[in-house]
Amino acid sequence: MPRSNAPDLPGLLSRLNGRMREDDHWGDVAAYIPQLAHVDPHQFGIAVVTADGTCHVAGDSEVPFSVQSITKVFTLAIALGRSGDQLWQRVGREPSGRAFNSIVQLEQEQGRPRNPFINAGAIVTTDEVLGHRPPREALAEIVQFVRAAAGTDDIHINDAVAASETAFGHRNFALAHFLASFDNLKNAPELTLGTYFHHCALEMSVRQLAMAGRFLVDAPGLPRLVSAGRIRRLNALMLTCGHYDGSGDFAYRVGLPGKSGVGGGILAIVPGQASIAVWSPGLNRYGNSHKGTEALAILARQMGWSIF
Repeated sequence: MPRSNAPDLPGLLSRLNGRMREDDHWGDVAAYIPQLAHVDPHQFGIAVVTADGTCHVAGDSEVPFSVQSITKVFTLAIALGRSGDQLWQRVGREPSGRAFNSIVQLEQEQGRPRNPFINAGAIVTTDEVLGHRPPREALAEIVQFVRAAAGTDDIHINDAVAASETAFGHRNFALAHFLASFDNLKNAPELTLGTYFHHCALEMSVRQLAMAGRFLVDAPGLPRLVSAGRIRRLNALMLTCGHYDGSGDFAYRVGLPGKSGVGGGILAIVPGQASIAVWSPGLNRYGNSHKGTEALAILARQMGWSIF
């Protein structure tokens, strides 16, 4: 619950922006994706959309960035809408405790990924969304869902980033072939991965991302794209699995459902109250935004926004 003496939100965001720029410890960009390796790490933006629909921003709030794994939240929502609880026969709901691209865990668990937010699980989820139709149609559905959530058509896939991920996504190809070997892909690995790489290459600003997260807040007047029950389940998975093997640390420090991406973005939800997006390209040792995590911990503490 928010504190009765909660600070002025726009002022707090402005102070957070200044505080994040006070030291040069920005973390390291995701150099294994060449298009992301060239992003200037010295950037920070934050946006908060409150339950009344008002959007407050600070910092580099209008700069488009590659949201990467944050799109896994949207594809999971679509997959559950198409298949319901049958999806859980193909992918689990438990924290992984390993790196997001672990091959060892997938082999040990007989081709059923631990959760839908690690790479193997997101490949399965993407495969479910793809079904038996051309990848272009599945991508159009994903992009349209995100645009509807954000309330704007000005959201696009960066083809250069998608091409970069395809050219250097050897581990993801290995994961997809492992899944296929356990009969857990409906499509050829190349088709599913083509869809996966492209939806991860969606670009948004923090303002757009915070707006897109409104459907997970579950407040009157905000977009209703999925049922209230499904919103609770999506938030639960974001809390327990949304930051890979750093999910426990994020829950401890921030106390909110959140989903990160190696592009440096984080989408966090204050149930019933707000959608928050933060971006700073430099990552911590878990592959999550260093400054973004720090800023969210401060914001949650000062606003009294932990769910615990």
